[in-house]
Amino acid sequence: MKITLLTVGKTDLDWVREGIAIYKDRLSHYCRMEIVEIPALKGVSALSKDEIKTREGELILKALGPSDYVILLDERGKQPTSLEMASFLQERMSHISRGGSLVFVIGGAYGFSKAVYDRSASLLSLSRMTFSHQMVRAIFIEQLYRAFTILAGEPYHHE
Repeated sequence: MKITLLTVGKTDLDWVREGIAIYKDRLSHYCRMEIVEIPALKGVSALSKDEIKTREGELILKALGPSDYVILLDERGKQPTSLEMASFLQERMSHISRGGSLVFVIGGAYGFSKAVYDRSASLLSLSRMTFSHQMVRAIFIEQLYRAFTILAGEPYHHE
């Protein structure tokens, strides 16, 4: 199965990139993992938040395939435990159509456009706290790795 992490903007902090690389490498034992970075918009100072979300949304939608199962990382999403995340992942893996991916999306600073919400299948929140978009990438990929180790019965996660 292929899992894609689709993000708006580049990861420009070395320590975040290093953390992502560690967990992406570990994930290679369980799935094919791809990280797709959509370049941040330039010259947006004259645009409203809604205009920025719309433009970013168009780029996000272009990056999605027709059979992708899309999950937005969003503050209003469900906040699963690590065990619930593992169960969710297992259930989704059994339903992904051939050629489709499980795509988790981290939006820009202002969130997602209505069109992106409409295209998504579900919303997932990592916490009620707010994290920088850089840190969310590292936290999410570690949680994804944790979910796979739970499914494999490996001792990484302690209950």
